[in-house]
Amino acid sequence: MKDVAVIIENRPGALADLGELLGKNGINMEGLCGIPLKDEAIIHILVEDESVARFILEDAGYEISAIREVLVMDISPIAGKPGSGGKMARKIGNVGVNIDLIYLAEHNKLVIGVDDINRAQNALAK
Repeated sequence: MKDVAVIIENRPGALADLGELLGKNGINMEGLCGIPLKDEAIIHILVEDESVARFILEDAGYEISAIREVLVMDISPIAGKPGSGGKMARKIGNVGVNIDLIYLAEHNKLVIGVDDINRAQNALAK
C-alpha cells in the first residue's frame, strides 16, 4: 500500500470533492489524514493502487506532493492498551529510524511513514 500526499484548497467542500472524485473512479481511501496549512491542506490518503489514484488526481488538477511506501500494521491486538504505541515507536527509534508520518486507517490499521522502511520492519519483528 502507498500513501499519496495531495495538496488541496483549505475550504469547505474541498475534501468532499476529493473523496467523491476517488469514489466515482472506484478508489477506496483506506486511510486518511489531513493537515491544514493556511489556504491549503495536505491530505494523506492510503490507497491500494497509487498509479491509478495519481492519474485520476492529476488529471483532475490536483497536485501530488509525494507518494511513498508506508508500514501498515494491524493494531487489533494492542489497541486500547496504554503504552503500546510508545513501545512500538521506541522499537523503531532505537534502531535510528525516524517516524515522520502516522495515522489510523480502516480495519484497525496503523499507517507509519519512516525514513528507512526495512530497518523499521526488522525492529518491529523483534
